[in-house]
Amino acid sequence: MIVSNQEQVTDAVLTVMSRTEDPRMREIMLSLIKHLHGFVRDVRLSEAEFQEACQIINDIGKATSDSHNEAVLMAGSLGVSSLVCLLNNGDDGRTETTQNLLGPFWRMNAPATENGGSLIRSPTPGDPMFVELTFLDRAGDPVAGGEVDIWHCSAEGLYENQDADQADMNLRGKFTTDNDGRLWFRSIKQSGYPIPINAVVGRILEVQGRHPNRPAHLHALAFKTGYKTLISQIYADDDENLESDVQFGVTRALVGKFRRHHAPHPDGDAGPGWYSLSHTLVMKPGEATLPRPPIR
Repeated sequence: MIVSNQEQVTDAVLTVMSRTEDPRMREIMLSLIKHLHGFVRDVRLSEAEFQEACQIINDIGKATSDSHNEAVLMAGSLGVSSLVCLLNNGDDGRTETTQNLLGPFWRMNAPATENGGSLIRSPTPGDPMFVELTFLDRAGDPVAGGEVDIWHCSAEGLYENQDADQADMNLRGKFTTDNDGRLWFRSIKQSGYPIPINAVVGRILEVQGRHPNRPAHLHALAFKTGYKTLISQIYADDDENLESDVQFGVTRALVGKFRRHHAPHPDGDAGPGWYSLSHTLVMKPGEATLPRPPIR
């Protein structure tokens, strides 16, 4: 088609996209063009703004490396990651779910760790924290033998790949749930932290007048054949940014009670000021597949 006006541009593109053989790909591309062209018309995108948008996409790619994923950070900051998660879980978004965001810091091959073991692999300041997680199926029965990756940041808000003072794989471990669907371990209480703001996401947050902070949280990724892989985060109930998470990730089902104890640990493993967390996560039937790691 030789295009005569701006309306015909969309018609021409839709005609081409409608020839896509794969049905799902055709559905996605037709909808993408309708919404993308509609957005351009709705905001009357100027030529200068279009050029800036293209530069933003280029800068996202340039800012991504083996240890940082700017695209994942951007998707979270726009609420897209949370929307995709909630649409695809909890009976297609109708009910509560303990699925959550993968985040940009998951790594494969975390060290195998026995239940009751520690995630601390190098000197790491922070209040002692004792965690017990229980994994159940939708009927309330325990999911035994599940492989669970656990990871979190330090009390200074840094993951080990961001901090030269932490050993490789510090505050990371892979556990196996027992016959009751439980795992438990010792670590230090993490803090909330600002997401990286030295690239595209930071520029956008500044323009919008938004803070860059995430509330303190613990990551879990549970894998077992016959179940959809559970990707989750448990958020600290005492964090001041719980209701203003820059990544829009907090749901009621994942606000955990991080209890501070003023007496010594009953086993003598910690003095006053230690924390405990006990939380239950629910896995649903499905295909057990691992996500693509956002960093190496």
